[in-house]
Amino acid sequence: MDIRIFAPHWGSNELAPQVFIERVLAAGFDGIEMSLPLDAAERDQWVRLIGDAGLGLIVAQWETVFHPQFEAHKHALAQLLNNACAAHPLLVNSHTGKDYYTSEQNEELIALADAISQEHGVAIVHEIHRSRFSGHPMLLLPYLQRMPGLHLTADLSHWCCACESLLEDQPQTLAATLPRVRHIHARVGHAQGPQVADFRAPEAAAELEAHLGWWDRIIELRKSEGAQRMTLTPEFGPAPYTFQLPYSQRPISNAWELNVAMLNLLRARYGRRR
Repeated sequence: MDIRIFAPHWGSNELAPQVFIERVLAAGFDGIEMSLPLDAAERDQWVRLIGDAGLGLIVAQWETVFHPQFEAHKHALAQLLNNACAAHPLLVNSHTGKDYYTSEQNEELIALADAISQEHGVAIVHEIHRSRFSGHPMLLLPYLQRMPGLHLTADLSHWCCACESLLEDQPQTLAATLPRVRHIHARVGHAQGPQVADFRAPEAAAELEAHLGWWDRIIELRKSEGAQRMTLTPEFGPAPYTFQLPYSQRPISNAWELNVAMLNLLRARYGRRR
């Protein structure tokens, strides 16, 4: 299987495009996961620079978080997903819906995403994330039962936080969810938050082992289904995801360093692109 590992643009937004791309290349990532500007010229410049560098592209759509009311959210989702698909990425990772929308409203949004996906011929997957329709296992499972074509990005760090556990008491939940995963956000969470301070530290060993086990299982499932490619994005984020010291607000770890360290761990575990 072709394992491709993408660098998150999140946390490096202050860098000029070419500076960020050079940083990604130097670290050895296969591509970039990012939200693209709505301005067509700016979007196309990013796409051109990424393509010229020989990197792949996954587009992230998260800006719908700024639209709490349903109709505004739906309008923004259509605009953002069409813009993302216009870049012809490997896939689009979408923050879709809200945990306080009705199931009918969330299903309407998922159906909208499906229609846009079919129109452009680009896969759209929906991220497991707090406050979205997938923010807790018991919120997501009814959608999986009703929508056999619903595909996900696994960011299970959010469920660790939501469930205050490493999900060891929910094997049935994972058994229903992991076969639907098409993309992985490789961040390590814990029972009280979505990001450990440093996944390499001995005190994070249990959390790292749990997440690696889930990622192993997802990749095994995709291989058994004959999938030719699997994508992962290390996604350790800046403050407030990265812990800060009180008063000085100095971060206690470096998110980019953690993402590169996770890249190297994933390379050692799953091999390079073939």
